[in-house]
Amino acid sequence: MAKRIQIDFVSDVVCPWCAIGLKGLETALEKLDGEVEAEVHFQPFELNPQMPPEGQDRDAHIAEKYGQSPAQTAAVRERIRERAASVGFTMTNTQDRIYNTFDSHRLLHWAGLEGKQAALKHALLIAYFTDGLNIADREVLVAKAGEAGLDPKAARDVLETGRYAEDVRQEEQSWINAGINSVPAVIINRQYLISGGQPPEVFEESLRQIAAKV
Repeated sequence: MAKRIQIDFVSDVVCPWCAIGLKGLETALEKLDGEVEAEVHFQPFELNPQMPPEGQDRDAHIAEKYGQSPAQTAAVRERIRERAASVGFTMTNTQDRIYNTFDSHRLLHWAGLEGKQAALKHALLIAYFTDGLNIADREVLVAKAGEAGLDPKAARDVLETGRYAEDVRQEEQSWINAGINSVPAVIINRQYLISGGQPPEVFEESLRQIAAKV
């Protein structure tokens, strides 16, 4: 009989390692089918909460934040692209800006209430990393909500009214208070932490060990 677990996947939509980690986690869960039954909740975390809506040039942002040279940034980006490809996620170099993600998190909160959170999460990650779209643009967000099976008019209403803003801020703060300062952070049953964009086999082994304790 499969062991039931809850997974809180704390992440940001502009975090490449979050996209990689999610694919690794999902691959592991497929391999554990019949052993582990997981209920996955996507939790908000903003890597750049002060980012203006129009965003910032990606390379300039990375240089400011991490002190990397353009050559270092290009090398890291290529390693990330290769890691993404290894787990079946396509990252392109068409996205040259980093955007504010608060509206994305508000929409994901609503999607969770509608039972479409995973579908919207995937749509947003693909929109940004694969298609190079501006995920701070509300027209893009409405379109992605529709692709995820949500009502576009209702999505627009959520965005334009500012609904769920306080919910998202409280959730973000609760994870910060719990000690989460980098993402992805994968929390199992609110007890066990798996950090980073781990390969599928690492998630698989960790989940198997945790499930044995349930």
